[in-house]
Amino acid sequence: MSAVSAIPVVVEAAPRREAREINKLAKRLRRNVGQAIMDYNMIVDGDRVMVCLSGGKDSYTMLDMLMQLQQKAPVKFELFAVNLDQKQPGFPEHVLPEYLRSIGVPFHILEQDTYSVVKRVIPEGKTMCSLCSRLRRGALYRYAQEQGFTKIALGHHRDDIIATFFLNLFHGGKLSAMPPKLLSDDGKNVVIRPLAYCREKDLIEYADIKQFPIIPCTLCGSQENLQRKQVRRQMDEWERNNPGRLDQIFGALTNVAPSQLADPKLFDFAGLGGDAATAHNWLMPEADAAE
Repeated sequence: MSAVSAIPVVVEAAPRREAREINKLAKRLRRNVGQAIMDYNMIVDGDRVMVCLSGGKDSYTMLDMLMQLQQKAPVKFELFAVNLDQKQPGFPEHVLPEYLRSIGVPFHILEQDTYSVVKRVIPEGKTMCSLCSRLRRGALYRYAQEQGFTKIALGHHRDDIIATFFLNLFHGGKLSAMPPKLLSDDGKNVVIRPLAYCREKDLIEYADIKQFPIIPCTLCGSQENLQRKQVRRQMDEWERNNPGRLDQIFGALTNVAPSQLADPKLFDFAGLGGDAATAHNWLMPEADAAE
């Protein structure tokens, strides 16, 4: 026997290797969700969490992760799934109820024909997202308040947060994104985003492994020239050319230095090196400016 052939070669069985990789992915997602919940104090003892389920990969994974964490969480909390049936043509109404019954999660299907409203109000070819999301948010917020839910969980992930930051920067002229936790404008609902630390590519892989019954969106999901999609394509290019770039950008959103920006409402620039109360008006009188 030759020296080469005498060396034993250990080949790990493909199913075993695949199972190990799947387990690593699930653990990473659970860790990310658990860390986000802890960092932002998203869920506390006695919470009744309304999990907004759209039928997409993100909300399915969010529900799955929250169910797993619920089993070992240091606090007790309830999960209740809610889907808004917007009456889009061809929407498979049976899919979500069948899935939720199969996993034993209490749920409710809200019915509101926002589809007709959006199609009637928004001209053909124009972006539907803004109106659609406002109508959807209003319906979900009202239901949460009526039913006494203490938290509303949405399935936005890390890449959604980064994309929103660039949309606001490029098209809104402001530095803002999606906060992992917020109080609604009316002060009546607390919204949480447990997937805030999760990468979209991990969610895509996990949803494929779990074979969630994905329901595609026929409104905003069918529009190809959205500003958000353009931003996402740019983000994908950055990540291809510079792996880890999106991690750095998200890290920057959690490490803000107000004194290094230029917002006088956010930082007391006027009080540096002097008394802000004695600041003088340096604007030229209108008569002088006219000259």
